[in-house]
Amino acid sequence: MTSNYKDLASDHKDTFSGYHPSVTMLYFVLVIVFSMVFFHPVCLGISFLCAFSYAFVLRGAKALRFSLMFLLPMLVLAVLINPLFSHQGITVLAYLPGGNPITLESVLYGLAAGIMLVTVISWFSCYNEVMTSDKFVYLFGRVIPSLSLVFSMALRFVPRFTEHIKEVSHAQRCIGRDVTQGGLVQRAKQGIKILSSTITWALENSIETADSMKSRGYGLASLPKRTAFSMYRFGRRDKRALVFIGLCALYVVVGALLGGLTFRYFPLIFMEWTPYAMSLFVVYLALCLLPHLVRRREGSAWEKSQWKQEQQREQTQQREQEQA
Repeated sequence: MTSNYKDLASDHKDTFSGYHPSVTMLYFVLVIVFSMVFFHPVCLGISFLCAFSYAFVLRGAKALRFSLMFLLPMLVLAVLINPLFSHQGITVLAYLPGGNPITLESVLYGLAAGIMLVTVISWFSCYNEVMTSDKFVYLFGRVIPSLSLVFSMALRFVPRFTEHIKEVSHAQRCIGRDVTQGGLVQRAKQGIKILSSTITWALENSIETADSMKSRGYGLASLPKRTAFSMYRFGRRDKRALVFIGLCALYVVVGALLGGLTFRYFPLIFMEWTPYAMSLFVVYLALCLLPHLVRRREGSAWEKSQWKQEQQREQTQQREQEQA
């Protein structure tokens, strides 16, 4: 196959998905770890906005619906629960019936914890869209072949299992045996039947998969070094992206170790606004915005290429008219 993997992603609305798997994997590892480690409110806000916007680019209205139905209630719950159990801080807002104070610092810390949680979930949703099972197997197939195979099969199994449940439920609804019809006991019985049918399908499918793998020689010790097909090539743009990610991550990590991202919630909120801290925020923003920057840059290059081709076509038409 002579076509490059970049061509496969050229028609995708997200350009960053077409980069080499090592680049995208490193990016997601860094942004997820940084989102969990850096509790500075500016860093949390940057990571949250970038994660949500990237999820919207990848999933569209589904990302917005998921955020409103699950992430927003999770964030509100974290804000409400933390002040009930943590009473640190000196800025008292109110008192509970038991006499324990509700402090501003506890509320803000709960808000930060909730934002961190929903941000990590959003980044993982983006990871699931970009890092497909074939990319994961490509990266770790030679290092941990069994684990990478199990992980990729599990990722593939979950959406198929969900889709099969929907198909069985829709078929049962057509004959009046859905979980939404009848009394409570009848609905429970129908739900058990749908689940039982899906589990049976999953077990039969696993047996067929095992037979297929065995017929292809998987697990035979007599095979020397098995080769694997791969369409991924590490190009110049991947090198540039890898260097950019590495430099940004190194700058942010060094700055955090030197105290540039220090923020104190208890007992009183304290934060220093220094030029060095501002530079760390800018670099961290550039790192989190990398998929958007790549998309905008290559989109501009595509528009420029189209404009040049249009100019060439117009010049060719003018020459043909002059010759005629």
